[in-house]
Amino acid sequence: MMNSVHSRRAMTFVELLAVLVILGLVAGVFTISIAGRFNKSKRELAKSQIGLIDGQVQTYYTQMSQWPPADRGLSVLTAPDASPSDAYFVTQDQLKDPWGNPFYIIVPGPEGHPYELVSYGADGQPGGTEANADLSSLRLRE
Repeated sequence: MMNSVHSRRAMTFVELLAVLVILGLVAGVFTISIAGRFNKSKRELAKSQIGLIDGQVQTYYTQMSQWPPADRGLSVLTAPDASPSDAYFVTQDQLKDPWGNPFYIIVPGPEGHPYELVSYGADGQPGGTEANADLSSLRLRE
């Protein structure tokens, strides 16, 4: 009789371990799925921000008859005293991608383009794949 009670307890413990393993696997798959969607939405937001900044750079060029100087970068688009007539001005927050890294402007741009706007992705470093891949205004226009 003692053996049957002990066997029943051991079986319950094994069942509990099996349930915990299954729950862990389900949670892992769910987390990976959510993280992938989260990164994709951040990339889409960064593309939209590049489009907004691109428009502001174009407006700057129209008003100033020059592209933002390479030594000042996108900082020329920000000003604490910007008025509504200064249509090309943006806030410092708008010059950061969804990962909190700055957008960059390369003047002149590659292949004869006057400039290129770049986000270096989640890691903030040139190159990379998936969430770390660079986003470029030139590739977004293609």
